[in-house]
Order: sequence, then C-alpha cells, then structure tokens
Amino acid sequence: MKNKLLTIFKYLFFLGLGIFLVWWSIHKMGDKNWQECKTALKSAKFILFIPVLFILVASHISRAIRWKILMKPLGYSPRLLNTFFAVMIGYLANLAVPRLGEVLKCTILGKYEKVPADKLVGTILIERVIDVISLMIVFAIALASQASIIGSHAKTTIKNNFLTGDLSGIFLNLTILLTVLVTSYFLIKFIFNKYSEIGIIKKINTLFKGVGAGISSIKNLENKSTFIFHSIFIWLCYAAGTYIGFFVIPETSHLPIAATFPVLAFASIGMIITPGGIGSYQWFIMGVMVLYGIDEGHGYANGLLQWIAQFCIILIVGFLSLLALPYYNRPTAKSNNAVT
Repeated sequence: MKNKLLTIFKYLFFLGLGIFLVWWSIHKMGDKNWQECKTALKSAKFILFIPVLFILVASHISRAIRWKILMKPLGYSPRLLNTFFAVMIGYLANLAVPRLGEVLKCTILGKYEKVPADKLVGTILIERVIDVISLMIVFAIALASQASIIGSHAKTTIKNNFLTGDLSGIFLNLTILLTVLVTSYFLIKFIFNKYSEIGIIKKINTLFKGVGAGISSIKNLENKSTFIFHSIFIWLCYAAGTYIGFFVIPETSHLPIAATFPVLAFASIGMIITPGGIGSYQWFIMGVMVLYGIDEGHGYANGLLQWIAQFCIILIVGFLSLLALPYYNRPTAKSNNAVT
C-alpha cells in the first residue's frame, strides 16, 4: 500500500510540475507573445507530423534491435516484434508514471519470450548509460558548433537544474555521497558473505547476479559495430525529427541546421525533468530559440508542436503495440512465427 501511495504521489508531483511549467511559461510570455503563439498554432503545417512519425518509429525500431543485441551474449534472442512492442509499451507507461516503463518492458519480455527479468534490468542500465553518453556527445557538438550563441545559456541551465550551491558545497556533497556508497558496498558485501544461507539473502543475491550478468553483456557483444551504428542512428533520427520540426511554423523555418543540436540537447533535459517532457520540453526549446532571435511566443509554439508530435506518436504506436502484443503471441501465431 505504501509503495502504491508513493508511486501516485511521485506521479502527481511530476505531473503537477509539468502543468506548472506550462502555466508559468504562458504567464511569463505575456499577452502579446501568447497571442503570437496561438496564431502560430493555428497556421501550423501538421502535415510534417507524417515524416516525423516515420523517423521516430524508425528510431524506436533501432532501439529494439540494439536491445536485442545486448541480450544475445546472455543466450537470449527474443523476436523483434515483441521487443519493439515492449519498447513502445514502456514509453506509453512512462507517460503515466515515470520509470514504470522500464519495469514493464522487462515484464513483457519475461512473459512472452521467457527472458529473466533480472538480467533485462542489467541491459536497461547499460542502455541508459549509453543514452547519457550520447546526450553528452550531442551537447559537445552543440557547444563546439554554436558556442557563441548557447555557451552562457548552457552553463546557466546545467547549473540551475543539476548543480546547486557553490563549488565547495558541491564537492563536499560528492565526497559524502562517494563515502556513503563505498561504505555501503563493503557493508553489504560483508552481510551477504556472512549470512549467505538465509533465504532472503539468497534471493537478493540471485537478483544482483542476474542484474550483473545483464550489465556484463556489453563486454561480450558479438556485433559491436552494429550496436554502435544503432546507438548513433537513434540520435540521428531524433536530430532529423527536430530539424523537420523547425518547418512546422514559418517563424522558425529559417533556423540553421546547426541549431538542431542545441535544441535537441536542451529538449532532452526537458524530457528527463517531467513525465514525457510535459511543460518542460517546450519551455527548454523556447529558451534556445530565443537565443536565435525567435520571440518567446513562436519559440514556445514550435516546442509545443514538437512535443505534441512525439506525444501522439507514443500514444498511438504504444496503444497499437498494447493491442497487437497478445494477438501476435496467440498460440497459432507463436508456432507460425518461431523466428523473426
């Protein structure tokens, strides 16, 4: 009961944060910019959602393939469609409850492909590390190519959202955190060695071993070049979708292709802060576009339209995946589709 209440509280908190950011962004823009935003929304080229749909679906398929590659060293090769369905249903669940999708992905493949969920957790942790590294590379490209435009904005944004206090305070907090982690590691190791025969300790130990096996899969990849290709391709799709999004309204269609990387980098921060990026995604895009001379109204309108496109794609493809999953895995389909 406590866990359910905590989950509900966390969801309401982040949803409330997203709604607050929507209200705050509109309030901060003022009447003039808000009127421009509404005008831009009315004249938007929604037809451009179609190519964005195909591009983003391609990125999700690529993510499913990359996940399969991570599972191969563990001795599992789930069907691609089931893996894709799991990815999309995971995204759909994340719109409702942050991080629920990661659990659901493991549950789905565990049920339909008999892949141990604990090992899948390890592969997902690897995926998140790769995504963080990829985002850092996008930021590096953005800063290298557009430093004069976004340099100070990047410094302020990162400090406000990820670093608080002065440098000495940050260093002290990191030192304390590191000390606690190291101490906890040796304490847990001692307990697990001394009381290894206790039932609960055995179960937790088995879980940790499964997660560890999933994490170690990165060392034994058979198709490293393919894994790297898909990791790059996923973010190139994100970049392409973002660039096409510039042309949704005339006021942002003149933005240079180099602006794609700063917009993508900061929009990704927005996706991290609130569920599905509600409120924060468009606010971060607006902040970058202002640096390129776009007024707040049109910058917010563009960010809102790009967010709507992604939201609708996840909603539609996620629900279709949810419906198709049991149909694809019905007994007759399983025998006819032994290999995909």
